[in-house]
Amino acid sequence: MSYQNIFDSHAHYNDERFDGILEETIRHIQKNGVAAVLNAGCDLPSSYSGVELTKRYPFFYCSVGIHPHDAQNCRDGYLKELEALAKEEKVVAIGEIGLDYHYDFSPRDLQKKVFAEQLQLANFLDLPVIIHSREATADTMELLQKYHPHGVVHCFSGSSQTAKEILSLGMYLGFTGVVTFNNAKKVLEAVKATPADRLLLETDCPYMAPVPHRGKTCTSDMIAFTAEKIAQLKEMDVQALIDQAHQNTLSCFGINK
Repeated sequence: MSYQNIFDSHAHYNDERFDGILEETIRHIQKNGVAAVLNAGCDLPSSYSGVELTKRYPFFYCSVGIHPHDAQNCRDGYLKELEALAKEEKVVAIGEIGLDYHYDFSPRDLQKKVFAEQLQLANFLDLPVIIHSREATADTMELLQKYHPHGVVHCFSGSSQTAKEILSLGMYLGFTGVVTFNNAKKVLEAVKATPADRLLLETDCPYMAPVPHRGKTCTSDMIAFTAEKIAQLKEMDVQALIDQAHQNTLSCFGINK
């Protein structure tokens, strides 16, 4: 069954996997019900190119930010660059920012410093944030409770208890194709704990392709499989869930169409 009105709240179409096939991919997802995409920045180059994507494709929005993997590469003045980029018309958030203690590509103290600086920038600009947190729940929650940003914890795969704590801060939770994986028991409990009006649908494409496409390059139309799984858990009509998540995404990022 085909669906309409899909808003992919987190994608990376400036990833090298789309080199040479981007135009074809964009046509494909539009034909398959994708109405809007938020392309997330991970560093300064991807933040700049994300802005360019919004100028090429009217249904694209973007965020700008420094991923924890890239914290060690931050150059002097990076916050001023992000602030200037954030004033572009279709930049709707600071992100993706946060902590990643799984890979530890950047020292943890530096990750926390860069994360805190960007949370402060988001608050200064009155913009929502897109949070990346992997194996860093305690430190992530400490900083969220300190700075009280609005926005979303993306690709959420934590416990239902952590989900409730994040929701209590007024934030949203983003769910990917992980919900379709065989080992997804914990994240399915988190989905159940998340009200339908507080969840976002996302792909994190080209990563996290859902079953039955796991291991392939993910594209925004594959949200259909994620939506079907969540709708089953919520005992909702799939299109109704997609429509609700679309509205949630507009609300989360303050987008007025």
